[in-house]
Amino acid sequence: MADRLSFELVSPDRLLMSAEVEAVMVPGGEGNFTVMPGHMPVISTLRPDVVDVYESWGGAPSTRIFVRGGFVDVALDRVTVLAEEAIDLATLDRSDLAQRVKDAAEDIGLAKTETERAQAQQVHDSLNELLSAVE
Repeated sequence: MADRLSFELVSPDRLLMSAEVEAVMVPGGEGNFTVMPGHMPVISTLRPDVVDVYESWGGAPSTRIFVRGGFVDVALDRVTVLAEEAIDLATLDRSDLAQRVKDAAEDIGLAKTETERAQAQQVHDSLNELLSAVE
């Protein structure tokens, strides 16, 4: 059995990450699960949350990526995450994100139609999911 996994994270428009890693923790549709070499093959949906990538198992994750839905395909020596949207948490500014959540909440109150309100609510909810992941 190999001691590393081939990990790829793909969004609709590009390959975001490709690395040899020891473990990956993914937010499966029915709960988080950790994939290590030799993991039983599985395909699962993803829920909005963080994918933790461990170059070395036992410490803190080397990379944390927020995904907003998608799928994960696991094989014995490979993990492929197909994300609807993916954001590297290291690139985010928490205070800027908190202000964007506040602005989005105001937009909900200012919406003039039900369609505008629903769109503003969706933006607010998405930003809140991201803010929760950063904290």
